[in-house]
Amino acid sequence: MTAIQFIQQAVNASPKNIENTLQLLAEDCTIPFIARYRKDFTGNLDEVVIEQISKYNKLYHEIVKRKESVLQAIAEQGKLTEDLEQKIQKSFDLQEIEDLYLPYKKKRKTKADTARENGLEPLAKVLMAQNTDNIDFVASKYLNEVVLTEEDALQGARDIVAEWINENIYIRKNLRRMFQRTATVATKVVKGKDEEEAAQKFNQYFDWSENFSRVPSHRLLAMLRAENEGFVKLSVAIDKQEALGFIEQNIIKNNNKETAVHLQKAIADGYKRLLEPAISNEVLQEAKAKADAQSIAVFSSNLQQLLLAPPLGEKRILAIDPGFKTGCKVVCLDEKGDLLHNETIFPHAPQNDTTMAMKKIKSMVNAYNVQAISIGNGTASRETEFFIKKIAFDKPVQVFVVSEAGASVYSASKIARDEFPNYDVTVRGAVSIGRRLSDPLAELVKIEPKSIGVGQYQHDVDQTKLKEELDNTVVRCVNAVGININTASKSLLSYVSGIGEKMAENIITYRSENGPFTSRKELKKVPRLGEKAFQQAAAFVKIHGAANPLDNSAVHPEAYAIVERMAKDLKVSVADLVGNKALIDQINFSNYKTDQVGELYLKDVLKELTKPGLDPRKAAKVFEFDPNVKTIKDLRAGMILPGIVNNITNFGCFVDVGIKESGLVHISQLKEGFVSDVNEVVKLHQHVQVKVTEVDEARKRVQLSMII
Repeated sequence: MTAIQFIQQAVNASPKNIENTLQLLAEDCTIPFIARYRKDFTGNLDEVVIEQISKYNKLYHEIVKRKESVLQAIAEQGKLTEDLEQKIQKSFDLQEIEDLYLPYKKKRKTKADTARENGLEPLAKVLMAQNTDNIDFVASKYLNEVVLTEEDALQGARDIVAEWINENIYIRKNLRRMFQRTATVATKVVKGKDEEEAAQKFNQYFDWSENFSRVPSHRLLAMLRAENEGFVKLSVAIDKQEALGFIEQNIIKNNNKETAVHLQKAIADGYKRLLEPAISNEVLQEAKAKADAQSIAVFSSNLQQLLLAPPLGEKRILAIDPGFKTGCKVVCLDEKGDLLHNETIFPHAPQNDTTMAMKKIKSMVNAYNVQAISIGNGTASRETEFFIKKIAFDKPVQVFVVSEAGASVYSASKIARDEFPNYDVTVRGAVSIGRRLSDPLAELVKIEPKSIGVGQYQHDVDQTKLKEELDNTVVRCVNAVGININTASKSLLSYVSGIGEKMAENIITYRSENGPFTSRKELKKVPRLGEKAFQQAAAFVKIHGAANPLDNSAVHPEAYAIVERMAKDLKVSVADLVGNKALIDQINFSNYKTDQVGELYLKDVLKELTKPGLDPRKAAKVFEFDPNVKTIKDLRAGMILPGIVNNITNFGCFVDVGIKESGLVHISQLKEGFVSDVNEVVKLHQHVQVKVTEVDEARKRVQLSMII
């Protein structure tokens, strides 16, 4: 099987498009570049499909490498037959390859190894042949200084048979199917742990069981977390008698009672000691991997929505990190997000210095020409919002409450220390709250994605796969929006197609030494930024105010000559053509097609010329919480409240209704009828109306419904 054939089994794409995509990837083209600027070559495959092609191509080569390793290991033992080699070469199922390798795999000394050393393998073969009427007599022939009795000999033979059964590919494959289809997952509380306070969040799993194939990913991850923290014991098992019956049907071939009783013992031992633990663990790990993938997909979707949240844009912002005892940290930022001023006010208990705080806020709004106020949604957020809205400003000022998830992580990071070496973490945190209103994407890329906290069980899933997927998500978002190269931070630049962390440093250094970039072509002057990097990166960076208007668009420099021809044919300048829909509508793109430039490419060029540099994100909107709800104590069942979706999971979404605790809208309460995917109903940061259905003050839990 070729790589293309292997990939086509998992990816919905033609062989030719897969081949072309692999060719571009082999040429070190990035996924964002391929998806946007090589559509005609790939058949308009999107980034997700291209990522899948890349992933399955890596998997194919991993399988090929593993097969080579297995074949070499068996050959070195002198046990590689032509039939076995063909089976391994033919297989592209890693589990099957490992099953084929199992009998030859180096392992710790087993009971069967000891029995073989004692010369009992021939007796085991006699048992399996099932054609003797006096097995005790046969066993007596194998007694020696180590094997003292017929029972000792038969026990050793049974140990060997048990291992053979364990290594039987057909039996393992079918038992694996039985586990996948009929297994039950069960949890039992560890004795004495049910009284511990920390265990109470897992109390539903103190005595729990359900069909393993139907357990949802979030519940499996919760069970595994409960087990990892030592509160429960988890097991995955099938009906023992059914399993033993299946094995007996495939091992015991006649009615020879002499051998059947020993084979039954070997089967029972092999199942209990070898097969059941191994396959139970296999299917659990397989289910865990699937649960990880689903959880990571939810996290990735949430992160994408968060990164592409509506920006307010380049405005002067006053940002507040609310607090009670330690006060509210206030910063003023200019249009570029640079810090102009910072101080602390104490409008809340215990100081209650409200009058002075109001004067300071009003003074700062006037002095720094503030256009909007950004308030973090943590402790004292609602109280601070009410306080701000009582102030009689001399001009209209928009007030926003923004998520401060990850702000504390940023404020203590090296990135924040490098940006603000002379300020403490409280000031840095307030700056982050302000900047994420202006441009969520530009600010949130500075924080490790999993620290932003929009997902489920992010600390329980495979951390390598989580990081890879979240990094891919950030790359997609950054390149979908594009960046202003003259204001972008190193963190933002490092996610741009073809650039990376080291090149981002070089760009920042060049910018510091030479001033703002005036054209995309100037990128080539950056040390170590060669033609390939320029090809991959150029169209994703924008030069505001550049002499060539195409430098502030998503038109790739390789297409500039085509646009110039279009303008020349229309007898206008490029500057006159850009943004002029009437002129652009006159262009017949087929006149500009070549072997290298196809229809899809040209359509994208015309679309970009119509609205050059358009930000795909919507504009930020002010949201108003219910002014009568400040804490969980203010909630009552039946209340209808406005809220903002602030997290999405497989089992529902969490909604901020203006208090510290977010309320859960279970998937069954999203709308009338069955819902298979939460994202089909709600999106992160969506403004919704919810009904309070249950309030548990003691556990600080709120149940909500969107069925009103």
